[in-house]
Amino acid sequence: MMFPPKLKAGDEVRVIAPAKSFLPVFTAEMRSLAQEKLESFGLVVTFGDFVDEVDELLSATVEHRLSDLHNAFRDPNVKAILSVQGGSQSNQLLKLLDYELISANPKILCGMSDITALTNAIYKKTGIVTYSGPGFTLFKESATVEYTLEYFRKALFLEEPIVIESAPQYSDKRTIAEMRKNEGYWAMNPGESRGTIIGGNLITMNMLQGSEFMPDLSGCILFIEDNDKESNRAFANHLQAIINQPNFLGVQGLVIGRFQDGTQMSRELLEKILATKPELRHMPIVGNVDFGHTVPMITFPIGGKVALKVTSVASLEILTH
Repeated sequence: MMFPPKLKAGDEVRVIAPAKSFLPVFTAEMRSLAQEKLESFGLVVTFGDFVDEVDELLSATVEHRLSDLHNAFRDPNVKAILSVQGGSQSNQLLKLLDYELISANPKILCGMSDITALTNAIYKKTGIVTYSGPGFTLFKESATVEYTLEYFRKALFLEEPIVIESAPQYSDKRTIAEMRKNEGYWAMNPGESRGTIIGGNLITMNMLQGSEFMPDLSGCILFIEDNDKESNRAFANHLQAIINQPNFLGVQGLVIGRFQDGTQMSRELLEKILATKPELRHMPIVGNVDFGHTVPMITFPIGGKVALKVTSVASLEILTH
């Protein structure tokens, strides 16, 4: 396991699109707003050659996505790589990646949703810690971005442990203007544990099952989230699919990201779903954590260490990142 070097003012961040490219609805003004947020850290923002290429599946070609990714790792001036957004088909790149190139040039890779395939596969194949966090497009949001920026900075610029506090307000990404009071963590199952963080988007994680790209779950604390394209019933199915993995009994805890409205998930329903799964009864579980497809969101390290404690309340601290 290896941590890539932290960022500092003056470093170059390369924005690439391993899944969905920039779409016309993301205007030049929006791009400028997002870029300004990153530049407020003193970062220099550059873009891959093919971030605006869009085919019928809303992505660039496989060859062009690989080219941008490999060039970012190859370029000694680039210190971090940030995805445009999520999308689909980043798992199409996994067998084609030059893992020797990546291993020889360890640097920060950050993204969410479909980028879960890349972050977990690269960690599995190289041992380099990667990061689940906001894509470039999310930095344009003014109402919720301060919390997102705070945890992005803590994870990627600083070395000390990070106590994860709930955001005071949140918004469903589909209705970004509507801010709501955050009720805080859902303490779902008591216990205390430490482990290695594995996870991200649950359905994307499940796409890695049975492949050489699926990380070992033994000794991990699993971070999972689903978006509103999946119903509460689908979440129950996806959760069972990863529970059925041979080494799931080695999982030490479960951290569940906040659900979007479209999933029709409630705290009470989530409690019922978890109660039907005896494999979960021995581990601490917390829900309604600030990551997934709502905003704001934390940035967390795939391969880093975390401490989770759940009683009538829950606490979460990233120990190494």
